[in-house]
Amino acid sequence: MKINKIISVFLGVFLIFLQFFCVFYTPINNKLLNNSSAIYKNINKKNENKITSKGMITIESNSGRILYKKDENKRLPMASTTKILTAIVAIENCKNLDKKHKIPANSVGIEGSSIYLRENEHLSIRELLYGLMLRSGNDSAVAIATIISGSVENFVNLMNDFCKKLNLENTNIVTVNGLHNDNHYTTAYDLAMITRYALSNEIFAEIVSTKNIKIDDENAKNGVRYLKNKNKLLTILEGADGVKTGYTKKAGKCFVGSATRGNMKIICVVLDCETMFDECLELIEKAFNNYKMIKLFASGNISETTIVNDKKSQIIPVILKDDILYPLTKKEILIIKGKIIFNNNLTAPISTNDEIGELKIYLENNLIFSQKLYTINVEKYKEKNLFKKIIKRFW
Repeated sequence: MKINKIISVFLGVFLIFLQFFCVFYTPINNKLLNNSSAIYKNINKKNENKITSKGMITIESNSGRILYKKDENKRLPMASTTKILTAIVAIENCKNLDKKHKIPANSVGIEGSSIYLRENEHLSIRELLYGLMLRSGNDSAVAIATIISGSVENFVNLMNDFCKKLNLENTNIVTVNGLHNDNHYTTAYDLAMITRYALSNEIFAEIVSTKNIKIDDENAKNGVRYLKNKNKLLTILEGADGVKTGYTKKAGKCFVGSATRGNMKIICVVLDCETMFDECLELIEKAFNNYKMIKLFASGNISETTIVNDKKSQIIPVILKDDILYPLTKKEILIIKGKIIFNNNLTAPISTNDEIGELKIYLENNLIFSQKLYTINVEKYKEKNLFKKIIKRFW
């Protein structure tokens, strides 16, 4: 009986190890990662690694990991990609997006891209947001700012306050539409962080992924405006779901693109880039081809520890509240390591849901990710967690 019990325990540990091994060591299936975009296939391979933008960054949005970068902290004008910030600030500061408003006089006849607003016609903030993000309406930006904040200046203050909350130190907003001003600037990194935040908002995400839409036009015979998105990637890139184009003579061509495949969302920012669509598409494809989202740990029990004091000891099961997923290359999967660090001076008794430590994930000696560890209801914890027996791979 004892031998059978030992064999059963051994088999249980072996099966867990086998599952663990498969997650970390299974070669990446390139067929799942390849994209069929005809344009990408036609890109000249000799120029594959040539980045022409003055500032660039490519990130995986869910994890926040930076995949590729070039002068990502260089302050640059960003033209109409400013409207990403305009849109998310408007959404968060408007109680009713569908209420109709009179278009103010200061919104009419704004230079540059326009949806040709007319004074005193009626549109909702939601309709103006579509005009802002699909057609890059400079007049839409002024109308949104004036309706929500009473003036463009007040709305600009909200935009700068938003950047401060995200700890973006290299962004300064002067205009709501991106028309040039020497003191109006951002960086590829800051713009990626703004976009990452904005895309987490369902309303924003829906708007920027829309290819075509009709909104009201009281002066048109048929009563509608037809808006077509200027973002070409929405029709040529698999999984494309945003975000915004931009151009002025001084800023050059600017673009923020995004695409989602499975549980990976890639955001790419290129500032002052003559071939903005091609370069962004190439970088996004490169990210999907070279990286795979790996579930390093599933939420739930991962270990246990013993807490003692002068009178008693207490076995504490340790859990993660959320799955840990991270984009890794095939080579990185082989060198990923983890380390459990318990808080100092832990003493019994420990309560349910107490923060007890941290799980840190390393690539070689570089910390790439960390997540808090918590306790669970000890009375309900009846099964011995065998994972700790195979955690020797984690030092």
